[in-house]
Amino acid sequence: MKITGTVEAVLQLKGWNVCSVGPEDTVFEAIRRMAEANVGALVVLEGGKLIGVISERDYTRKVALQGRSSKQTSVREILTGNPYTVSPETSVEECLKIMSEKKIRHLPVLRGDAVVGVISVSDLVDWIIKAQRAAIDQLESYISGRYPA
Repeated sequence: MKITGTVEAVLQLKGWNVCSVGPEDTVFEAIRRMAEANVGALVVLEGGKLIGVISERDYTRKVALQGRSSKQTSVREILTGNPYTVSPETSVEECLKIMSEKKIRHLPVLRGDAVVGVISVSDLVDWIIKAQRAAIDQLESYISGRYPA
């Protein structure tokens, strides 16, 4: 099954806001920001440039399970550097492929060097469900004769 659509379409539905943290912020601050924004990951920006991603998974594996203090550990110490990224023109299908193969849940979206969004597996699933619903509605309208000529 081919999934059509682009990251730009997903972001138009979801929104373009980017939640970020700096590398010198504490992990506690990053987790607090994630909770406030109800997201599972933040992009890490230094001088406006993407240097990594920090996720709940990073916190769990690199702080909590190792008995470290989130208030004394910097984001830089646990971030995932050189993250996989996509552009607004990347297809939904390609994003799902990257996420599945690399076992990641979030992809920063770059236009040039600028972070313009972040998409998650959940965002892609929501988009696919809405796109399928729209296609079904259109087919039902066509079959019932309500489809505009």
